[in-house]
Amino acid sequence: MDPKNIHFLTPYNFGSLPEEKSSYENSKAVILPVPYDGTATYRPGARFGPRAIITASKYLDFYDDELKKNFSDIGICTLDELEVSFNPEETAESVYESVKRLAEDKKFPIVFGGEHSITFGAVKALKEKFPDLGVLHLDAHADVRANEKLDHSNVARKILELCPVSFAGIRSISVDEAEFIEENKIKIFSAREIMEKRDFGRIISHLPENIYITIDLDVLDPSIMPSVGTPQPGGIGWYELIDLLKSAAKEKNIVGFDIVELCPSENISPDFLSAKLAYKMIGYKFYK
Repeated sequence: MDPKNIHFLTPYNFGSLPEEKSSYENSKAVILPVPYDGTATYRPGARFGPRAIITASKYLDFYDDELKKNFSDIGICTLDELEVSFNPEETAESVYESVKRLAEDKKFPIVFGGEHSITFGAVKALKEKFPDLGVLHLDAHADVRANEKLDHSNVARKILELCPVSFAGIRSISVDEAEFIEENKIKIFSAREIMEKRDFGRIISHLPENIYITIDLDVLDPSIMPSVGTPQPGGIGWYELIDLLKSAAKEKNIVGFDIVELCPSENISPDFLSAKLAYKMIGYKFYK
């Protein structure tokens, strides 16, 4: 037997979980992989992100040394990859329909991207179920450019038309974005501020009770997360990120989250980090 093919003999789902822990009926959390990067502007490849995260997750240890729990007991179902269109609006609409069904079935939706534009569809669906929804936007970029059509660089601007957004980790803003932020009195929590003050409660304090969290992996410093399409120096670290997420879980009701913009490379560490991050988020949601 060729050793490099051994991992294909285990179930292809998040964590290679057995049927009793990964069936749709038995699962509280459901992962929707969205392999889309149709509006990438620098380095494409985020369409391969969902598969890389799921593959890396096969090697997770399910006992969490922080919460002293095995999170997989809640049931984690992994859906087939979503069929996407090259058109970002059509893809976002497909995400919307899928997340809407998950919400109707009382599942906790987790979206693996793919590029950041897909977040709009998930937020749109959950806004219908939770009218008081807010979004915690973790990103190196503000994503509020003035482009008319939906893309990865204006997804937060589109989401602001639906609900309030808290911006955290930001350290790259264009001139037109700066003007938009100033005109609309949008508070930006920079990566530098997070690292220096660690005032996580303030970042989420103005959001409503129900929140969706979108994690663009370039919020992290490229020293630990180089596998992104538009890396920026000066990002936050692993512990700042998980402490912020833990604070959000304690103070708010997280109704879904996504992890986007992973562009896999020969360096597999970012793939595993992403899988570990998803698993930690599940733990914070269900075990506070």
